[in-house]
Amino acid sequence: MLEYIELEEKLKNNKFDNCYIFCGINEALMKEKIIFIKNKALNTSFSDINFVQFDGKTVDMETVINTCDTIPFIDEKKVVVVYRAEFLGEGEDRAFNKNFEMLQKYAESPAKSTILIIYYVFKEDREKPSGKIKKLDKKTSVVKFDKLKGINLEKKIKALFEERGKNIGRAELKFFCDEIENNMESVKNEVEKLCCFVSNKEITKEDILMMLPAKADNDIFDLVDSISQKKLEKALDILSELLYKGEKLTYILYMIERQFNLLLQLKLGTEKGKTKDMLVKELKMNPYICDKMIVQSKRFTLKNLKDAINDCLESEEVLKSSQVNSKTEIELLILKTITA
Repeated sequence: MLEYIELEEKLKNNKFDNCYIFCGINEALMKEKIIFIKNKALNTSFSDINFVQFDGKTVDMETVINTCDTIPFIDEKKVVVVYRAEFLGEGEDRAFNKNFEMLQKYAESPAKSTILIIYYVFKEDREKPSGKIKKLDKKTSVVKFDKLKGINLEKKIKALFEERGKNIGRAELKFFCDEIENNMESVKNEVEKLCCFVSNKEITKEDILMMLPAKADNDIFDLVDSISQKKLEKALDILSELLYKGEKLTYILYMIERQFNLLLQLKLGTEKGKTKDMLVKELKMNPYICDKMIVQSKRFTLKNLKDAINDCLESEEVLKSSQVNSKTEIELLILKTITA
């Protein structure tokens, strides 16, 4: 099983395999490598025709294989991607097993003119490659995408700054890496935000401190954002991740209530005609975060926000005065707010 860094070195030297299985927690890096392979392997004039994607949750592997076996259109290569291939996880679903068996057979002799990339995203950091993925490791190129750490994380983030025409000092880079949440989507957002904030001047530790939210704040924003979009499963996943990171339930509840309070104040302020700059000063908020939360506040009605705050207060009382399962109480709060 290859590590992400080993794959990167091979791709830089134009060494492509005909079949890849990507797995791990870092979906952003998987997508990045897929785009890199697409841009390297395909003629740009026909890349849209010779780049085919399938949803791994509903895909029929027979269709994928037929696509792989079809010759590319006026090009030497075709890239076929199956994203979020649930059939590579654990489980005995009949359709999933059929897909896996067909993939196993195809991997023994893949089409020479096609680069097939199938990826499976772990549900949490602790998840390990399934038995199915281990079996495929004996037949094709399986690549594990863990979260980048240490020098590899620093190199990646330095490259992101350089792509935006910004240099960052060694000490500032290390400080940024220590403070940022280790999630590549968040990292890219924070790099972009910091570059816009400093404009043409050098990046300092003070700039980084000013712009970066606390790590738990990002998760709480995403949790409330999932509630605003009525994505129950995602909201519960974020709650579980916060608990796994060691956050206390009482603190999580406090942060959810605080987020709803801020959203209420922002919604009331914008409805009164206050500008973003006025709200930033009044609520002592980071301008970038204020901007994001104004957008988020528009997904709620005033009644939704007031009810959510009251529900938080009620949950707080329940946690203080009874022996209920604390996690269950927060889950019920999330469910109640989404279905309100």
